[in-house]
Amino acid sequence: MEKNVDVVVVGGGAAGYAGAVALARSRRMVLLVDAGDQRNISAGHVHNFLTRDGMPPAELYAAGRAEFQGYGGQLITGRVEAIARDGELFRMTVGEDTITARGVLVATGARDELPDVPGLAEQWGRGVIHCPYCHGWEVRDRRIGVLATGPTAVHQALLFRQLSADVTLLVHAGEAPSGQAADQLDALGIAVVAGPVVAVQSGGGVLTGAQLADGRVVALDALVVASFVRARAELLAPLGIETAEFRVGEHAVATHVPPGPSGTTSVPGLYVAGNVAEPMAQVITAAAAGLMAGAALNIELITRDAAAAAQRQRDHFWSEQAWDDRYREHPQRFSGAPNAALVAEVSGLAPGSALDAGAGEGGDATWLAQQGWTVTAADLSQVALERAASAAAAAGVTIEAAHLDLTAKPAPGRYDLVTSSYVHVPGDLRRLLFTRLAAAVAPGGTLLVVGHDLSDLSTSVPRQRLAEAGWTAEHVAATLGDGWVVDTCAALPRTVTNPHGEQVTVHDAVLRAHRVD
Repeated sequence: MEKNVDVVVVGGGAAGYAGAVALARSRRMVLLVDAGDQRNISAGHVHNFLTRDGMPPAELYAAGRAEFQGYGGQLITGRVEAIARDGELFRMTVGEDTITARGVLVATGARDELPDVPGLAEQWGRGVIHCPYCHGWEVRDRRIGVLATGPTAVHQALLFRQLSADVTLLVHAGEAPSGQAADQLDALGIAVVAGPVVAVQSGGGVLTGAQLADGRVVALDALVVASFVRARAELLAPLGIETAEFRVGEHAVATHVPPGPSGTTSVPGLYVAGNVAEPMAQVITAAAAGLMAGAALNIELITRDAAAAAQRQRDHFWSEQAWDDRYREHPQRFSGAPNAALVAEVSGLAPGSALDAGAGEGGDATWLAQQGWTVTAADLSQVALERAASAAAAAGVTIEAAHLDLTAKPAPGRYDLVTSSYVHVPGDLRRLLFTRLAAAVAPGGTLLVVGHDLSDLSTSVPRQRLAEAGWTAEHVAATLGDGWVVDTCAALPRTVTNPHGEQVTVHDAVLRAHRVD
């Protein structure tokens, strides 16, 4: 079976379900893959999780599962066996299923690598514990042993001494504490016993003590162990995601996938949360990280969707095909008369070569040719250019048609006059257009740009998207740089009839300048 979803969440722990719920509540199509082997599944209870203190982990995850599915989330019990990038998608294999997703939240957690002491693993999460905040209250005032296997042992002993006066440090590997550390342990009444420990003893499923190599047994109710926490991140290697050491001081105590803000990684659309990213995270902090990662992934998808929608709309509104279609909607879209601003600004100039950029159906180009200019009429729409050529022929003049998108490539030459009237391009391409218009002006030549002034945003003709199509003359002037003298820079009024038949005043942004270099 092949499934296509917005997001796959890999891992059914606190981070995974919290992220999945956030995404599902945002109406994303979310599929969560739960292998059922959460790091703390063997623990008796969850602690330090506000309002859920004392809940068995299995019950917490069952409640999370119900919440997730209540918001329409899909669940697969299994394991992601492979993941690969497929263009902008992720492709995953789960058993016989293939799943494609736009985003992935990896919350696979970590595995605790325990010292190789017989009987220790069987008590993991019950009599054998690691964290005073997770398990300390439950062993308060009991006989607590700390298995010293590395540099954090003294630190652990001090932490658990806060909870019980009966704490013993069992030197399983390495040297016994010395110097200041030994003085602190002695001052707090923490016994130091030479090891190594050869077995953890239990009776009736309850830890009872630690057997030493010399045969002695230290009676205990709990044994504290510093596991090496190894991130379950092998799945991510094909995507170029590698683990790094997580260090406490100079000592590596874990591996993890170093997360960016809100769980980001170097792979777009791939996020990490929980113990795979933060080895020391407790259940509540893992859940919080999952929530933040899920929210960040949702924002990334929203941003992608918005950009794609804008591009589709832009392609629809601004593309060559869109302009061809607009012209085909009417036998003649415009009046054929030259624009008033062009006539007013150009009438006093000596004719020469002219480029009319965005010539449309040729009203300006035809008028310029009638005044003696040698005119190149450029437009994105081939339909418009055919009409411009016909209009010029009907007026008894000749123009040269150039099928040209000035946002894609420069003008084919330099001209004594470069004019553009009401050329509409998206805002992010406008500066490029103005720059290319200016570059096409020969030394001593004139640039004339006319457009819908932004002052008419609320009153002008609604057939155009003025927020993108409009600008001010000052906007154009700001793109010119050195070597120009500005002759006209103004918003000039004119009267038009709006679609309701009313006479209204609109304003043209008019920039006329001449090149002096």
